[in-house]
Amino acid sequence: MIWSLVRRSRAGLPAPGQCAPGRHVLATERLLLFTPRTLLDVAAALAASADAEAQRWLGNQTDRIAPDPGTRRVLLEWRPAGDDGRRVPRRLAKPFTPGPDDPVFLVCVRRADLSYAGALQLEHRAGEMGGWLAPRCRGQGLGAELFRAGAVLAHTHAGMSTVRAGAETGNAASRRALARAGFVPDEGPPRHTLPDGRVIDSVWLRHDATAASHCT
Repeated sequence: MIWSLVRRSRAGLPAPGQCAPGRHVLATERLLLFTPRTLLDVAAALAASADAEAQRWLGNQTDRIAPDPGTRRVLLEWRPAGDDGRRVPRRLAKPFTPGPDDPVFLVCVRRADLSYAGALQLEHRAGEMGGWLAPRCRGQGLGAELFRAGAVLAHTHAGMSTVRAGAETGNAASRRALARAGFVPDEGPPRHTLPDGRVIDSVWLRHDATAASHCT
């Protein structure tokens, strides 16, 4: 496993332990998560959540997603810029720099083949996190890994002692994944308004740490 991470780093991907101000890297058994380096990373992460099933739960505004299935498929077939030998289109190869007040946003790739797998977002000011997986990565237990990574990001990278996550009451997959990641039931508003204006029934869970720290 250590050799695998070293090899991925030499291929151009960041490795755990190489965080910098405003940029984070962490890994689970099967996933590598890092602050996007290029616009391709961002576009692929959003494409992973743009299908109808994901949007049923996320309700993102249309300007944040790729509505065309063909575009989503093409984006998710790429590998992070420069790591599969193909020349990335110039507009997508541009560097991505997170804003100082932006939520912490990490793109997620599968360590086995470096394919884009989803994303994780931490609203550090609100103390809340969320995430999603690409269609081909669902139903494999990766959701629990993703949310465990979110807890690690909150506790040991962002210095948060408690992080919360909300889910629609009918989203059994997310609720199971959060529970497997160590989240426990918490109090929270029973109704939640999604970005597209839909109001859903919601449940809330939290993850606590005995100690919290910052990575940089």
